Amino acid sequence: MRAVGVTAFGGPEALYVVDVPREPLGPGRVRVRVTAAAVSPTDTHLREGAYAGRDPVQEFPYVPGMDAAGVLAEIGPDTDTDLQVGDRVMAIVVPTGAHGAYREDLVLPAASVTRSPAGSTDAEASTLPMNGLTARLALDLMGLQPGQVLAVTGAAGAFGGYVVQLGKAEGLTVVADASEADEQLVRDLGADVVVRRGDDVADRIRAEFPDGVDGLADGSVQDAAVLPAVRDGGAVTTVRGYRGDGSGRVRVHPTLVRRVAEDRAALDRLREQAEQGVLTLRVADVLPAEQAAEAHRRLARGGVRGRLVLAF
Repeated sequence: MRAVGVTAFGGPEALYVVDVPREPLGPGRVRVRVTAAAVSPTDTHLREGAYAGRDPVQEFPYVPGMDAAGVLAEIGPDTDTDLQVGDRVMAIVVPTGAHGAYREDLVLPAASVTRSPAGSTDAEASTLPMNGLTARLALDLMGLQPGQVLAVTGAAGAFGGYVVQLGKAEGLTVVADASEADEQLVRDLGADVVVRRGDDVADRIRAEFPDGVDGLADGSVQDAAVLPAVRDGGAVTTVRGYRGDGSGRVRVHPTLVRRVAEDRAALDRLREQAEQGVLTLRVADVLPAEQAAEAHRRLARGGVRGRLVLAF
C-alpha cells in the first residue's frame, strides 16, 4: 500500500512516498480507502521524532496523520456499525508506526469512523475529526454554562475556530484573539469580542472582562502567559500537555484527543453540526500526497488559514 512517511526523523524533506503492508481487518474494525488526509502541527512533531518514545511500534517507517476521509471499503466481523461498504466516511486516526492517515488504505476501530457531512468534499470532511473532537473535549472539560464567558486563543486556527463556533452554539459569550488580518475571519466564526493577539493577550482580555473569563481554550499554546485572563476558579484547556503553574488558582485541563478517538457519538454529532452550518469546514489547499513535504513547509511558514490536505 502507498503511504507518505519517514524512514529517518527530520525536517519536511524526510517525508516521501513509501510502501507499507496492507493492515489486517479484525473484529470491530473497518477498512477505509483514503482519498484525503489533513495536515496538522502534530504531524510535524511526529515527523521530527517527538513521539517516538511514546509509540509502542518502534520501527520505521513512521506515517503521520490524524484525519482521514474517503470511502468505506470493508467491514470486519462482529462490527457494530450502521455504515455500509461504499459510504463516504471521515475518521480520526491515532498514529502508531506505519498506521497513520497519510496512507491510501487504513484499518480503524469502527467507532473512529462516521459518515462525511452531506455536501462536503473528501478534503473538507478530512478537516473535521481531530480538531473537532479536540474542541468538543475542551468544552466538555471546562463545563461552562450558557451565558458564561469563554476566551479562545489561536482563534483563527482549526482548533480555535471550532471552539469559537461550538461555544457560540452552546450560548457562551466568546472573546477571541486575532491578528489585524484575521479579525474579520474570527468575527465571522462568531466571536462576540475580538482582541489583538500577542504576548499580552491576557491583559487585553482582562481589559474587556475585568473580573476574568470563566474559561479559556489555549489554541495558541501560550501556557502560563494566558492564565491571568481567567477568574479564580475558572478553567483552562491546553493542547500540548501543559498542566498549569501549580498555584491551583484556576483549573487546568490538558486536552488529549486520544481519549475520545473512539467516541462515535461525538464524531457523528460533529458531522450533524457541519451539515447544519454550525461548524465551518475550511480547506486552505489540496496537494497531491507526493507533495507532503511542501505541505509541511507551508505549515511551518505560518499564516495558513484552514487546513492543508493531501490527496490520494
